[in-house]
Amino acid sequence: MAYDVIVLGAGVIGCSVAYHLATLGAGHIGVLERAPSLGSGSTGKATGGFRCQYSTAINVRLSLMAREKLLRFREETGVDPEYRPYGYLFVASTESQIQTLRDALAVQHEAGLPESRAVDIEEIRTLNPALYTDDLIGGTFCPLDGFMRPIKILQGYYEAARRLGVAFRFGVGQAQVWREGDRVRGVVLPDGERIEAGAVVNAAGAWAGIVAQQAGVNLPVQPLKRQVAITYPFAELPETMPMSVDVNDGFHLRVRDGRVLLLYPHAVHNEQTFETDFERAWLDAVQQRARHRVPCLRNARIDIENCWAGLYEMSPDKHVILGEAAELSGFYLVNGSSGHGVMHSPALGELLARLILRMELPFDITPLRPTRFAEGALNRDTGVL
Repeated sequence: MAYDVIVLGAGVIGCSVAYHLATLGAGHIGVLERAPSLGSGSTGKATGGFRCQYSTAINVRLSLMAREKLLRFREETGVDPEYRPYGYLFVASTESQIQTLRDALAVQHEAGLPESRAVDIEEIRTLNPALYTDDLIGGTFCPLDGFMRPIKILQGYYEAARRLGVAFRFGVGQAQVWREGDRVRGVVLPDGERIEAGAVVNAAGAWAGIVAQQAGVNLPVQPLKRQVAITYPFAELPETMPMSVDVNDGFHLRVRDGRVLLLYPHAVHNEQTFETDFERAWLDAVQQRARHRVPCLRNARIDIENCWAGLYEMSPDKHVILGEAAELSGFYLVNGSSGHGVMHSPALGELLARLILRMELPFDITPLRPTRFAEGALNRDTGVL
């Protein structure tokens, strides 16, 4: 058995890569997934936020490209991604936080996002009347931001890729890259089966660093545990409420299917772990933040049994690593999205497919090159989400 390209990982990014390779005529494509079924990894645990408001031009451009593809997603794949542009509202309590948001606005406008704007307290109260605003001084908002369904994105790319002849295998365990010298030869499965391929794509999510290390490639990607608290059905906040983000500490929330999702990027114990057990001790902190910023949540009850944890795949500068590994010809990286993988997956899949096929790219992606860490050319990130 031989393939032109093998993709390691059938999460949303891996499926996007496979789909775009197929549409661009890459030949015989195979996708290998260690888990037994589709959607059982990080994609299935994502909360579905989508935003263009970033502090670097490259991330803004990835979001703008992804948004254009989301608008065509149903036409292209047959699945509604349920993109709903209800907005992201960032709120700030200090002048330094406001300046951080203003600096980001300047980057966004320069990168082609004129829709993002500064908002004062009165507009914040209009956009989300549920927020406690006495300790706020302003914020930013973008009406193109909002929500989509991670599983729908995954389903769309998976089904469309299969229709185009992409072969998927699940439950294969941890495949290893098969190399000869400085060139990829294919992959080796845990049972010893060898599968030849002209190129191999690392789309292994939080496990990408392990896959790369086994291939003799240094990839600075680490898992980062993130938890989600979910309420029982709660009618006091509308489904159309924008994702509301407190710049002070990263607390944010949204409504999905009539329940409120509470997110607070701080863990009780070690965050760099592959464990995804939910830590109940974390609930005290997130509930305290929630009840302060959104007072009506004092009336909400947490559905403990349905709270969950998932894994981000973090890079040192919180930007995706995209391109061919310098140490191994034919080994392609699309790793380290740092919590932005689902929302950027439509763009990343096409960009990497074009890289592999040596096709023209829609914009310059050198800020994402794998060699930037060794070069000391990290992207500057504000740290807000």
